[in-house]
Amino acid sequence: MKWLFTLPAVHLSTAWIPALRRSLISKPVYKAMKKALPPLSQTELEALEAGNTWWDAELFSGRPNWQVLQNLPAAKLTTEEQAFIEGPVETLCRMLDDWDITFNRRDLPPEVWDFIKRNKFCGMIIPKTYGGLEFSDYAHSQVVMKIASRSISAAVTVMVPNSLGPAKLLLDYGTDAQKKHYLYKLAAGEEIPAFALTGPYAGSDAGAMRDTGIVCYGTFEGQDKVLGIRLNWEKRYITLGPIATVLGLAFKLYDPDHLLGEKENLGITVALIPTHTPGISIGRRHYPLDSAFQNGPNWGKDVFIPLDWIIGGVEQVGKGWKMLMQSLSTGRAISLPALSTGGAKFACRNSGAYARIRKQFNLPIGEFEGVEEPLARMAGEAYILDAARSVTAAAIDYGEKPSVISAIIKYELTERMRRVINDAMDIQGGSGICLGPRNFMGRLYQVIPVSITVEGANILTRTMMIFGQGSVRCHPLIQQEMAALHLADNGQGLLEFDKLLAQHIHLTLSNLIYSAWYGFSNACFSEVPGDKNTRRYYRQIARLSAGFAVLADYALLTLGGALKRKERLSGQFADALSHLYLCSAVLKHYQNQGNRVEDLPLVDWACQTTLYSVQQCLLAILRIVPYRTLSWSLKILMFPFGTPNEPPDDELIHRTASILLSDSSCRDRLTQGIYINTQEDDATGRIEIAFQAVLAAAPVEIKIRRAQKNRQLTKGAIEDVMLDAIDKHIISREEAELLHQAERARFKAISVDDFARNDLEHHSASR
Repeated sequence: MKWLFTLPAVHLSTAWIPALRRSLISKPVYKAMKKALPPLSQTELEALEAGNTWWDAELFSGRPNWQVLQNLPAAKLTTEEQAFIEGPVETLCRMLDDWDITFNRRDLPPEVWDFIKRNKFCGMIIPKTYGGLEFSDYAHSQVVMKIASRSISAAVTVMVPNSLGPAKLLLDYGTDAQKKHYLYKLAAGEEIPAFALTGPYAGSDAGAMRDTGIVCYGTFEGQDKVLGIRLNWEKRYITLGPIATVLGLAFKLYDPDHLLGEKENLGITVALIPTHTPGISIGRRHYPLDSAFQNGPNWGKDVFIPLDWIIGGVEQVGKGWKMLMQSLSTGRAISLPALSTGGAKFACRNSGAYARIRKQFNLPIGEFEGVEEPLARMAGEAYILDAARSVTAAAIDYGEKPSVISAIIKYELTERMRRVINDAMDIQGGSGICLGPRNFMGRLYQVIPVSITVEGANILTRTMMIFGQGSVRCHPLIQQEMAALHLADNGQGLLEFDKLLAQHIHLTLSNLIYSAWYGFSNACFSEVPGDKNTRRYYRQIARLSAGFAVLADYALLTLGGALKRKERLSGQFADALSHLYLCSAVLKHYQNQGNRVEDLPLVDWACQTTLYSVQQCLLAILRIVPYRTLSWSLKILMFPFGTPNEPPDDELIHRTASILLSDSSCRDRLTQGIYINTQEDDATGRIEIAFQAVLAAAPVEIKIRRAQKNRQLTKGAIEDVMLDAIDKHIISREEAELLHQAERARFKAISVDDFARNDLEHHSASR
């Protein structure tokens, strides 16, 4: 199909004469593509069929229909959900001492486990008819986000049963008997669930799974000749596995004696198995980067189970991978983004306050330009995270199941959380690396790779899922064309392919025209939503979306099936699509929050950063794709006057960083939903107290600094000239007390833990 791009325009007229088109274009292309197209594995087919498309397909089309995004209602909590967050979630957060959990116990305290079970934290997704809370996905996200801002170990413990686990699979696929038997117990915490998919030889490559089940007759609970499955497996990285009472197990099922039908290889199947079943070895723990949440391996040797333990019964035999792909979006689209957003908001509020509290050279370190840059990056990234999290959760609550978008926000939000935490650690300096009860950043930094790795390692999520699957799922025609190519050679396939190819040619030429027009006009005349502050960003999304669609078609047509192996290229496409989605989410989030002008620095930073990234990705793609002359021509077409988008400038960086250094409604909105306290014996409570005390004393400091500049007072530390300032009536005694309070609070906030040698040696020996 690559020669299509070299045809003169006059020859393209044949595309609109059906007989000529079919003979000169469609037939040779059809034969070539049918021969070159690699067969799709069953797991690939099921992955492509999972979920649906939403705004990602609009961006992929090159001409997004803005009403699709505008019509999405803003995410909201019900009165019951809000009460749960203000009540049990707040109480749980107060109960959590992360240092005690991670350093001393390596587990949640018994009273915390009991509280989680009694208040049905593990039953948020279970309907009330089965004893659950029946919360929305947005409420689920809010709960996980708040707990994550207090303890990652507790957040993981709560989020896993509510994402990819037996409850989700039972709700979607279980039999009535299975639902009645398990869901009540799961909601009440009487059963602790775990889901076992990953093994030593199969992570992202489920087709390589070596765990097997053989359909056979066996003895079960004293009954002879029960038709069931003989299982052998080895799994690892299973969260809640060491304490699980019921295990969701994925395995390949075989029927060599044809007891269920003619097929011998029945495919990946999922069963629900009590962990006390004979032959199961479970209870050992992994130690994931000094984290305290329960995670470990399990094995099964000659474990016999009845057929009705298959989730959904015999009818769901061999449909396990499809079941998993359909259910996996909760972890990717809800839980992990919530955890990432909670961590980013936490870092912004606390390390931002620390940058105002901590002084060097008699200045708050946050006022140094070198510190302003990471502060602005933290604030802007946190705004992006919260926008993508809340908009996506709203879409899922509205009935969407966007599999590609779930991969986008899993990858993007965990990676951006990593950047935020790294920036926060740079600002914290020595106080960030010395672990102890006072250190509020160290543990969060340690567990970053956990979220990066789970639910699909990020490297593969980016290169394989976002564009690899997205190019097929989101493109208006590719999936239909592939289906036509797989039809039998009876002429029907060619007729269907011919019709689709005509549409594809029209779409490609149309996007070329739009891309050229947007390039010359900078999309100034395109109809977009937004107000005077945001309309330019909507227009740039439209412009870059058209360019993205042109380049996606160009890559697909010139590389065909080889594009699957060009992971550097697919990675650039994935980044471009991801940033287009994130920028769209930021604009929608800004609109949902009432278009508040005081939030514009965050919106400007987020939009300028993401749009610049899209632009740079498209330029990188143009350098990588084949046929330099054609790619150069496309570059001139798309960017005739150079590149229009620039990253945030110094003035915007300053305004964005300032949000984290002041007590404002904008800062409160940015960090809304996390756990905040003002307890003097708490690591973050000390920060909150010191931040308010330092801000209250700031006007008094200004008076003293001005007096020093005017030589009314000698130079030096404020505490050294305070008495002289009182005597000279530069400040009052009440103002001096504000300075004393600020200095006391400042010292407590910046103090670092230290230990007697015996304390650490005794702890090490006890482990």
